[in-house]
Amino acid sequence: MDKSEVQKELDKFRDYVIRESKKNLKKLGKSSTGKLLNSIKGVAKVSKNSIEIGFKMDKYGVFVDEGVKGNNPSRVSPNAKIKGQQAPNSKYRFGSGSARGQWGTFKISIEQWAKRKGVRFRDEKGKYKKGSYKSLAHVIASNIYARGLKPSLFFTKPFEAAYKKLPNTLVDKYGLDALKLFNEQTKDILENG
Repeated sequence: MDKSEVQKELDKFRDYVIRESKKNLKKLGKSSTGKLLNSIKGVAKVSKNSIEIGFKMDKYGVFVDEGVKGNNPSRVSPNAKIKGQQAPNSKYRFGSGSARGQWGTFKISIEQWAKRKGVRFRDEKGKYKKGSYKSLAHVIASNIYARGLKPSLFFTKPFEAAYKKLPNTLVDKYGLDALKLFNEQTKDILENG
């Protein structure tokens, strides 16, 4: 493969991952503000003896993609519709790591989401109950924190599919390893988001 053919394949790889990731976010309803959707970008560049493949997105995109273990699923409200650990195999867990201490920001984003979507407290008959968006956000955020976020794989699946489409000659020539490449992307997004 010459340099221009390699560039063409890398461009297809990059464009497919970005396009399908955005499509998946829209299907999941994860793009209500478009912030995460619009943050997804990629680079694909061929040099004489190397290639560069990279993706950028808001840091929380990694958590939406891979899921987050709940801090304590036993603390989920008995009235919650979703119960139990949502991401038992995730390497991320609420209350640990570098995102620690951002409870207030998390709660505010849940409050803004509830306002945009018109989510309100309701009684058992479905009628609206008294309660501010702040108190509603506290209840929802507490439950998410306790049970975790289920993995969406909005980025993982397109990445894996695009990798499988790469020509073997390119994979062999540059020694591309899908898992290593994916882990490097995730690490870079979290560090440089």
